Amino acid sequence: MNKTVLITGVGKRIGYGLAKHFLAQGYQVIGTYRSHYDSIEQLRKLDATLIQSDLTDSDSIQRLISQVQQCPRLDCIIHNASDWLPDNSGISPSDTITRMMQVHVNAPYEINLALGDLLSRSAIENAPNTDSAIGGSNIIHITDYVAEKGSKKHIAYAASKAALHNLTLSFAAKLAPHVKVNSIAPAMILFNEHDDDAYKVKALAKAILPKEAGNAEIISLVEYLIKSHYVTGRSYPVDGGRHLV
Repeated sequence: MNKTVLITGVGKRIGYGLAKHFLAQGYQVIGTYRSHYDSIEQLRKLDATLIQSDLTDSDSIQRLISQVQQCPRLDCIIHNASDWLPDNSGISPSDTITRMMQVHVNAPYEINLALGDLLSRSAIENAPNTDSAIGGSNIIHITDYVAEKGSKKHIAYAASKAALHNLTLSFAAKLAPHVKVNSIAPAMILFNEHDDDAYKVKALAKAILPKEAGNAEIISLVEYLIKSHYVTGRSYPVDGGRHLV
């Protein structure tokens, strides 16, 4: 039986890259998306199981959980879905912080609680021996560089990503020893198509490794965390050394 990974937010960028990677590795990929992109049809053609889910809606989260609970095994959850909402978007401060916390904290919290037993059971039932079952399943939270630094223009977003890392600590303790829980905190990984040259120069200057990292950096780190059986409750920055600038 193929290993199964649940990835939230597979429509574009890191989530799309991760979904394609795991499909190529022979995983059963369950991916969520809020908005439809051409990439969704591409993943569907590769036999991904795709679930349209609005993580700002509690009923939608519960429907997602119910569907995943029907799976015979679940080896990994990657919480990648994100909403980069600035504080000056025109939405009220109350609605802004509520939305950021719902997507980045409430949804992962509910999903982890509901699917933790399935992750543990999969680690135990599919391990060749007792030692291999320890750390056999994984949860990975994609947080953000600003979770540690803060942000003047995305205060609610930064606070919610910091809270997501705090969930990493709590769930690592709760779900041990069979489930490892870690965070990845990226800075600028991929430019957007509409980013102009001036913005790119400014963004690259924030790191001592001035380059567009690309999805491969995140995929390599995810692979390391999955293969390790002795790393949990940690956050891994992927930021080009921004803290040294």
